[in-house]
Amino acid sequence: MYTRPSPAVAFVGRHNSGKTTLIEKVIAHLAAQGVDVGSVKHHGHCGFDIDYPGKDSYRHRRAGSHDVVIVAPDLMARVTELDREPECDEVVASMPGHDIVIVEGYRQSGLDTIEVMRSANERDSEAIEEFVSRGTVRGGVPVAVATDNERAAQAARRRGIAAFGLDDVPSIAAYLQERYVRPKVTVAIQAGGESRRMGRSKATVPFLGRPLLERIAMRLAPVADELLITTNEPQNLGFLDDLDLGCPVRLATDVYDVRGALRGICTALSSATYPLVALVACDMVFASPALVYSQARIAQREGVDAVIPRNANGYEPFHALYRVDACLPAAEEALKRGDSRAKDFFGDIRIREFTRDEVKDAAPFGGCFVNVNTPEELAHAEQMIQENGDR
Repeated sequence: MYTRPSPAVAFVGRHNSGKTTLIEKVIAHLAAQGVDVGSVKHHGHCGFDIDYPGKDSYRHRRAGSHDVVIVAPDLMARVTELDREPECDEVVASMPGHDIVIVEGYRQSGLDTIEVMRSANERDSEAIEEFVSRGTVRGGVPVAVATDNERAAQAARRRGIAAFGLDDVPSIAAYLQERYVRPKVTVAIQAGGESRRMGRSKATVPFLGRPLLERIAMRLAPVADELLITTNEPQNLGFLDDLDLGCPVRLATDVYDVRGALRGICTALSSATYPLVALVACDMVFASPALVYSQARIAQREGVDAVIPRNANGYEPFHALYRVDACLPAAEEALKRGDSRAKDFFGDIRIREFTRDEVKDAAPFGGCFVNVNTPEELAHAEQMIQENGDR
Protein backbone atom coordinates (compact mmCIF):
# COMPACT_ATOMS: atom_id res chain seq x y z
CA MET A 1 0.00 0.00 0.00
CA TYR A 2 1.38 3.39 -1.03
CA THR A 3 2.06 5.84 1.79
CA ARG A 4 1.94 9.51 0.86
CA PRO A 5 5.18 11.33 1.75
CA SER A 6 5.06 14.56 3.73
CA PRO A 7 6.32 17.82 2.20
CA ALA A 8 8.78 19.60 4.48
CA VAL A 9 10.43 22.98 5.01
CA ALA A 10 13.10 24.02 7.54
CA PHE A 11 13.23 27.08 9.80
CA VAL A 12 16.87 27.84 10.59
CA GLY A 13 18.66 30.41 12.71
CA ARG A 14 21.09 30.88 15.52
CA HIS A 15 20.46 30.32 19.23
CA ASN A 16 18.08 32.97 20.62
CA SER A 17 16.99 34.09 17.15
CA GLY A 18 13.40 33.29 18.09
CA LYS A 19 12.85 30.42 15.70
CA THR A 20 11.27 28.05 18.27
CA THR A 21 8.78 30.71 19.36
CA LEU A 22 7.96 31.51 15.74
CA ILE A 23 7.57 27.85 14.79
CA GLU A 24 5.25 27.28 17.74
CA LYS A 25 2.98 30.12 16.60
CA VAL A 26 3.05 29.00 12.96
CA ILE A 27 2.15 25.42 13.88
CA ALA A 28 -0.75 26.66 16.01
CA HIS A 29 -2.00 28.87 13.18
CA LEU A 30 -1.84 26.09 10.58
CA ALA A 31 -3.42 23.55 12.92
CA ALA A 32 -6.32 25.94 13.57
CA GLN A 33 -6.89 25.95 9.80
CA GLY A 34 -7.17 22.17 9.74
CA VAL A 35 -3.66 21.47 8.46
CA ASP A 36 -2.11 18.19 9.64
CA VAL A 37 1.32 19.34 10.85
CA GLY A 38 4.29 17.20 11.84
CA SER A 39 7.47 18.70 13.25
CA VAL A 40 11.12 17.83 13.75
CA LYS A 41 13.53 19.47 16.18
CA HIS A 42 17.25 19.05 15.51
CA HIS A 43 18.80 18.94 18.97
CA GLY A 44 22.40 18.96 17.81
CA HIS A 45 23.90 17.57 21.02
CA CYS A 46 24.09 14.10 22.51
CA GLY A 47 22.37 13.25 25.74
CA PHE A 48 18.80 14.51 25.69
CA ASP A 49 16.26 12.18 27.31
CA ILE A 50 12.49 11.96 27.39
CA ASP A 51 12.64 8.84 29.53
CA TYR A 52 13.26 9.63 33.19
CA PRO A 53 14.73 7.46 35.97
CA GLY A 54 12.12 5.52 37.87
CA LYS A 55 9.75 5.12 34.94
CA ASP A 56 9.08 1.57 33.74
CA SER A 57 10.25 2.43 30.22
CA TYR A 58 13.51 3.83 31.62
CA ARG A 59 14.03 0.59 33.52
CA HIS A 60 13.50 -1.37 30.28
CA ARG A 61 16.21 0.63 28.52
CA ARG A 62 18.59 0.49 31.46
CA ALA A 63 18.18 -3.29 31.49
CA GLY A 64 19.46 -3.45 27.92
CA SER A 65 16.57 -2.79 25.52
CA HIS A 66 17.74 -0.71 22.55
CA ASP A 67 14.25 0.19 21.31
CA VAL A 68 11.48 1.09 23.79
CA VAL A 69 7.97 2.08 22.71
CA ILE A 70 5.66 3.70 25.25
CA VAL A 71 1.98 3.45 24.29
CA ALA A 72 -1.03 5.09 25.91
CA PRO A 73 -4.60 5.43 24.60
CA ASP A 74 -3.88 8.90 23.23
CA LEU A 75 -0.06 9.08 22.82
CA MET A 76 2.89 6.99 21.74
CA ALA A 77 6.60 7.66 22.14
CA ARG A 78 9.65 5.73 21.01
CA VAL A 79 13.16 5.81 22.46
CA THR A 80 15.71 4.17 20.18
CA GLU A 81 19.46 4.03 20.64
CA LEU A 82 21.32 4.94 17.45
CA ASP A 83 24.72 4.04 16.08
CA ARG A 84 24.65 7.14 13.84
CA GLU A 85 22.63 10.32 13.56
CA PRO A 86 19.98 9.93 10.85
CA GLU A 87 19.85 12.37 7.97
CA CYS A 88 16.95 14.81 7.91
CA ASP A 89 15.40 13.21 4.82
CA GLU A 90 15.36 9.87 6.64
CA VAL A 91 13.56 11.45 9.59
CA VAL A 92 10.98 13.14 7.36
CA ALA A 93 10.50 9.92 5.38
CA SER A 94 9.59 8.19 8.65
CA MET A 95 6.73 10.70 9.10
CA PRO A 96 4.42 10.09 6.11
CA GLY A 97 0.87 11.29 5.69
CA HIS A 98 1.18 14.84 7.07
CA ASP A 99 0.15 17.91 5.10
CA ILE A 100 3.47 19.48 6.06
CA VAL A 101 6.44 18.74 8.30
CA ILE A 102 8.09 21.80 9.83
CA VAL A 103 11.73 21.20 10.67
CA GLU A 104 13.66 23.30 13.17
CA GLY A 105 17.33 23.29 12.27
CA TYR A 106 19.02 20.90 9.81
CA ARG A 107 20.45 23.77 7.75
CA GLN A 108 22.39 21.37 5.50
CA SER A 109 19.49 19.01 4.94
CA GLY A 110 18.77 20.09 1.37
CA LEU A 111 15.31 21.31 2.39
CA ASP A 112 14.17 24.79 1.49
CA THR A 113 15.02 27.04 4.43
CA ILE A 114 13.35 30.03 6.07
CA GLU A 115 16.03 32.08 7.81
CA VAL A 116 15.08 33.64 11.16
CA MET A 117 17.09 36.74 12.14
CA ARG A 118 16.45 39.04 15.10
CA SER A 119 18.18 42.40 15.50
CA ALA A 120 18.49 42.16 19.30
CA ASN A 121 20.31 38.83 19.09
CA GLU A 122 24.08 39.44 18.93
CA ARG A 123 24.63 36.10 17.23
CA ASP A 124 22.49 37.26 14.30
CA SER A 125 24.65 40.28 13.45
CA GLU A 126 27.09 38.43 11.25
CA ALA A 127 24.28 36.53 9.49
CA ILE A 128 22.42 39.77 8.78
CA GLU A 129 25.52 41.39 7.29
CA GLU A 130 26.24 38.38 5.10
CA PHE A 131 22.66 38.31 3.89
CA VAL A 132 22.54 42.05 3.16
CA SER A 133 25.77 41.94 1.17
CA ARG A 134 25.48 38.57 -0.56
CA GLY A 135 21.91 37.28 -0.18
CA THR A 136 23.23 34.17 1.55
CA VAL A 137 23.59 32.88 5.10
CA ARG A 138 26.45 30.45 5.67
CA GLY A 139 26.67 30.14 1.90
CA GLY A 140 23.07 29.07 1.42
CA VAL A 141 20.20 31.01 -0.12
CA PRO A 142 16.98 30.88 1.90
CA VAL A 143 13.59 30.84 0.19
CA ALA A 144 12.33 33.37 2.75
CA VAL A 145 13.43 35.35 5.78
CA ALA A 146 11.60 36.18 8.99
CA THR A 147 13.20 39.20 10.56
CA ASP A 148 12.67 42.49 12.39
CA ASN A 149 15.76 43.94 10.66
CA GLU A 150 14.65 46.30 7.89
CA ARG A 151 17.98 46.11 6.04
CA ALA A 152 17.69 42.35 5.82
CA ALA A 153 14.04 42.57 4.73
CA GLN A 154 14.89 45.08 2.00
CA ALA A 155 17.80 42.95 0.81
CA ALA A 156 15.47 39.98 0.54
CA ARG A 157 12.89 41.87 -1.49
CA ARG A 158 15.55 43.19 -3.87
CA ARG A 159 16.55 39.62 -4.60
CA GLY A 160 12.99 38.30 -4.97
CA ILE A 161 13.15 36.45 -1.64
CA ALA A 162 10.02 36.51 0.52
CA ALA A 163 10.39 38.61 3.69
CA PHE A 164 8.15 38.54 6.77
CA GLY A 165 8.13 40.22 10.15
CA LEU A 166 8.89 38.02 13.13
CA ASP A 167 5.35 38.54 14.38
CA ASP A 168 3.61 38.23 11.03
CA VAL A 169 2.47 34.66 11.65
CA PRO A 170 -0.62 34.82 9.36
CA SER A 171 1.50 35.84 6.36
CA ILE A 172 4.12 33.16 7.05
CA ALA A 173 1.37 30.54 7.40
CA ALA A 174 -0.25 31.73 4.16
CA TYR A 175 3.13 31.44 2.40
CA LEU A 176 3.53 27.87 3.66
CA GLN A 177 -0.02 27.05 2.57
CA GLU A 178 0.67 28.28 -0.94
CA ARG A 179 4.13 26.78 -1.40
CA TYR A 180 4.49 23.73 0.84
CA VAL A 181 1.31 22.43 2.49
CA ARG A 182 0.11 19.45 0.50
CA PRO A 183 -2.57 20.66 -1.93
CA LYS A 184 -5.94 18.93 -1.75
CA VAL A 185 -6.68 16.79 -4.79
CA THR A 186 -9.78 15.25 -6.31
CA VAL A 187 -8.85 11.97 -7.98
CA ALA A 188 -11.35 11.46 -10.79
CA ILE A 189 -11.58 7.92 -12.15
CA GLN A 190 -13.32 7.75 -15.49
CA ALA A 191 -15.55 4.69 -15.55
CA GLY A 192 -18.05 5.57 -18.24
CA GLY A 193 -19.79 2.24 -18.65
CA GLU A 194 -20.13 -0.19 -21.56
CA SER A 195 -16.93 -0.91 -23.50
CA ARG A 196 -17.40 -2.38 -26.96
CA ARG A 197 -13.96 -4.00 -27.13
CA MET A 198 -14.22 -5.44 -23.63
CA GLY A 199 -17.78 -6.59 -24.28
CA ARG A 200 -19.01 -5.26 -20.93
CA SER A 201 -18.39 -2.50 -18.41
CA LYS A 202 -14.71 -2.11 -17.58
CA ALA A 203 -15.59 -0.81 -14.13
CA THR A 204 -17.24 -4.06 -13.06
CA VAL A 205 -15.28 -6.59 -15.08
CA PRO A 206 -13.55 -9.03 -12.67
CA PHE A 207 -9.82 -8.53 -12.23
CA LEU A 208 -7.96 -10.81 -9.84
CA GLY A 209 -11.27 -11.69 -8.21
CA ARG A 210 -12.66 -8.18 -7.69
CA PRO A 211 -14.14 -5.44 -9.89
CA LEU A 212 -11.48 -3.59 -11.85
CA LEU A 213 -12.74 -0.23 -10.54
CA GLU A 214 -12.24 -1.44 -6.97
CA ARG A 215 -8.57 -2.10 -7.71
CA ILE A 216 -8.02 1.36 -9.20
CA ALA A 217 -9.92 3.09 -6.39
CA MET A 218 -7.87 1.34 -3.71
CA ARG A 219 -4.59 2.14 -5.48
CA LEU A 220 -5.33 5.86 -5.74
CA ALA A 221 -7.23 6.50 -2.49
CA PRO A 222 -4.02 7.22 -0.48
CA VAL A 223 -3.42 10.41 -2.51
CA ALA A 224 -7.07 11.48 -2.78
CA ASP A 225 -8.92 13.97 -0.63
CA GLU A 226 -11.93 12.92 -2.68
CA LEU A 227 -12.49 10.04 -5.09
CA LEU A 228 -14.83 11.05 -7.90
CA ILE A 229 -16.12 8.29 -10.16
CA THR A 230 -17.55 9.50 -13.46
CA THR A 231 -20.00 6.83 -14.57
CA ASN A 232 -23.21 6.09 -16.44
CA GLU A 233 -23.97 3.02 -14.34
CA PRO A 234 -24.14 4.23 -10.72
CA GLN A 235 -26.63 1.48 -9.94
CA ASN A 236 -23.90 -1.13 -10.53
CA LEU A 237 -21.23 0.41 -8.32
CA GLY A 238 -22.68 -0.29 -4.89
CA PHE A 239 -19.59 -2.34 -4.02
CA LEU A 240 -17.74 0.97 -3.51
CA ASP A 241 -19.83 1.57 -0.38
CA ASP A 242 -18.22 -1.45 1.27
CA LEU A 243 -14.65 -0.28 0.77
CA ASP A 244 -12.65 1.45 3.52
CA LEU A 245 -10.86 3.98 1.33
CA GLY A 246 -10.15 6.67 3.90
CA CYS A 247 -11.63 9.46 1.79
CA PRO A 248 -15.07 10.48 0.52
CA VAL A 249 -16.31 8.76 -2.64
CA ARG A 250 -18.78 10.48 -5.00
CA LEU A 251 -20.34 9.38 -8.26
CA ALA A 252 -20.92 11.82 -11.11
CA THR A 253 -22.89 11.04 -14.26
CA ASP A 254 -22.04 12.64 -17.59
CA VAL A 255 -23.28 16.20 -17.96
CA TYR A 256 -23.54 15.71 -21.73
CA ASP A 257 -25.94 13.51 -23.67
CA VAL A 258 -23.22 12.43 -26.10
CA ARG A 259 -20.14 10.67 -24.82
CA GLY A 260 -16.59 11.52 -25.74
CA ALA A 261 -13.14 11.98 -24.23
CA LEU A 262 -13.30 15.77 -23.97
CA ARG A 263 -16.84 15.66 -22.59
CA GLY A 264 -15.69 13.19 -19.97
CA ILE A 265 -12.93 15.57 -18.89
CA CYS A 266 -15.47 18.39 -18.58
CA THR A 267 -17.71 16.18 -16.43
CA ALA A 268 -14.83 15.38 -14.07
CA LEU A 269 -13.59 18.97 -13.79
CA SER A 270 -17.07 20.45 -13.28
CA SER A 271 -17.96 17.87 -10.61
CA ALA A 272 -14.77 18.02 -8.54
CA THR A 273 -14.69 19.53 -5.05
CA TYR A 274 -11.02 20.56 -5.06
CA PRO A 275 -9.10 22.88 -7.41
CA LEU A 276 -6.63 20.20 -8.58
CA VAL A 277 -8.00 17.12 -10.34
CA ALA A 278 -5.97 14.01 -11.12
CA LEU A 279 -7.71 12.28 -14.01
CA VAL A 280 -7.20 8.53 -14.41
CA ALA A 281 -8.97 5.94 -16.57
CA CYS A 282 -10.45 2.97 -14.72
CA ASP A 283 -8.67 0.47 -16.98
CA MET A 284 -5.16 1.67 -16.02
CA VAL A 285 -4.35 -1.39 -13.95
CA PHE A 286 -1.02 0.01 -12.69
CA ALA A 287 -2.19 3.58 -12.05
CA SER A 288 0.39 5.22 -9.80
CA PRO A 289 -0.45 7.19 -6.63
CA ALA A 290 3.18 8.35 -6.51
CA LEU A 291 2.77 9.84 -9.97
CA VAL A 292 -0.35 11.73 -8.85
CA TYR A 293 1.48 13.05 -5.76
CA SER A 294 4.45 14.25 -7.83
CA GLN A 295 2.18 15.98 -10.34
CA ALA A 296 0.27 17.78 -7.59
CA ARG A 297 3.48 19.05 -5.98
CA ILE A 298 4.70 20.38 -9.35
CA ALA A 299 1.38 22.12 -9.99
CA GLN A 300 1.63 23.72 -6.55
CA ARG A 301 5.24 24.87 -6.86
CA GLU A 302 5.09 26.08 -10.46
CA GLY A 303 1.51 27.35 -10.63
CA VAL A 304 0.84 25.72 -14.02
CA ASP A 305 -2.60 24.80 -15.37
CA ALA A 306 -1.85 21.13 -16.02
CA VAL A 307 0.90 18.58 -15.45
CA ILE A 308 0.72 16.05 -18.26
CA PRO A 309 3.07 13.13 -18.88
CA ARG A 310 4.65 12.72 -22.28
CA ASN A 311 5.48 9.25 -23.51
CA ALA A 312 6.67 7.89 -26.85
CA ASN A 313 3.24 8.55 -28.36
CA GLY A 314 2.87 12.12 -27.10
CA TYR A 315 0.84 13.51 -24.22
CA GLU A 316 -0.97 11.09 -21.91
CA PRO A 317 -4.15 12.98 -20.89
CA PHE A 318 -5.59 10.24 -18.70
CA HIS A 319 -2.93 10.03 -16.03
CA ALA A 320 -2.54 13.79 -15.74
CA LEU A 321 -3.37 16.56 -13.32
CA TYR A 322 -5.53 19.59 -14.16
CA ARG A 323 -6.29 22.90 -12.45
CA VAL A 324 -10.04 23.39 -12.63
CA ASP A 325 -10.22 27.18 -12.87
CA ALA A 326 -8.09 27.23 -16.02
CA CYS A 327 -8.78 23.88 -17.65
CA LEU A 328 -12.57 23.69 -17.38
CA PRO A 329 -13.24 26.94 -19.32
CA ALA A 330 -10.65 25.94 -21.94
CA ALA A 331 -12.16 22.46 -22.36
CA GLU A 332 -15.70 23.86 -22.59
CA GLU A 333 -14.57 26.37 -25.20
CA ALA A 334 -12.99 23.54 -27.22
CA LEU A 335 -16.33 21.71 -27.16
CA LYS A 336 -18.07 24.82 -28.48
CA ARG A 337 -15.59 24.82 -31.38
CA GLY A 338 -16.70 21.30 -32.23
CA ASP A 339 -13.62 19.57 -30.83
CA SER A 340 -13.95 16.22 -29.07
CA ARG A 341 -10.49 14.78 -28.39
CA ALA A 342 -8.99 14.98 -24.91
CA LYS A 343 -5.99 16.94 -26.19
CA ASP A 344 -7.94 19.54 -28.14
CA PHE A 345 -7.74 22.22 -25.44
CA PHE A 346 -4.09 21.73 -24.55
CA GLY A 347 -3.01 24.66 -26.73
CA ASP A 348 -5.11 27.02 -24.61
CA ILE A 349 -3.58 26.23 -21.20
CA ARG A 350 -0.16 26.39 -19.54
CA ILE A 351 1.11 22.82 -19.59
CA ARG A 352 4.03 21.54 -17.58
CA GLU A 353 5.30 18.45 -19.35
CA PHE A 354 5.97 15.59 -16.97
CA THR A 355 9.02 14.06 -18.61
CA ARG A 356 9.75 10.40 -19.12
CA ASP A 357 12.62 10.65 -16.62
CA GLU A 358 10.26 12.18 -14.04
CA VAL A 359 7.76 9.40 -14.68
CA LYS A 360 10.51 6.85 -14.10
CA ASP A 361 11.54 8.54 -10.85
CA ALA A 362 7.97 8.60 -9.55
CA ALA A 363 6.99 5.13 -10.78
CA PRO A 364 10.22 3.15 -11.25
CA PHE A 365 8.42 -0.14 -11.92
CA GLY A 366 6.76 1.39 -14.97
CA GLY A 367 3.53 0.42 -16.65
CA CYS A 368 1.45 3.23 -15.14
CA PHE A 369 -0.02 4.14 -18.55
CA VAL A 370 -0.93 0.55 -19.48
CA ASN A 371 -4.65 0.14 -20.05
CA VAL A 372 -6.68 -2.97 -20.81
CA ASN A 373 -9.21 -2.77 -23.63
CA THR A 374 -10.00 -6.41 -24.38
CA PRO A 375 -10.51 -9.64 -22.40
CA GLU A 376 -7.17 -10.83 -23.75
CA GLU A 377 -5.33 -7.75 -22.46
CA LEU A 378 -7.08 -8.11 -19.11
CA ALA A 379 -6.00 -11.76 -18.83
CA HIS A 380 -2.42 -10.81 -19.78
CA ALA A 381 -2.28 -8.17 -17.06
CA GLU A 382 -3.59 -10.66 -14.49
CA GLN A 383 -0.95 -13.16 -15.57
CA MET A 384 1.82 -10.56 -15.26
CA ILE A 385 0.80 -9.83 -11.67
CA GLN A 386 0.46 -13.47 -10.74
CA GLU A 387 3.91 -14.28 -12.13
CA ASN A 388 5.84 -11.16 -11.14
CA GLY A 389 3.89 -9.66 -8.24
CA ASP A 390 1.98 -6.41 -8.12
CA ARG A 391 3.60 -3.03 -8.69
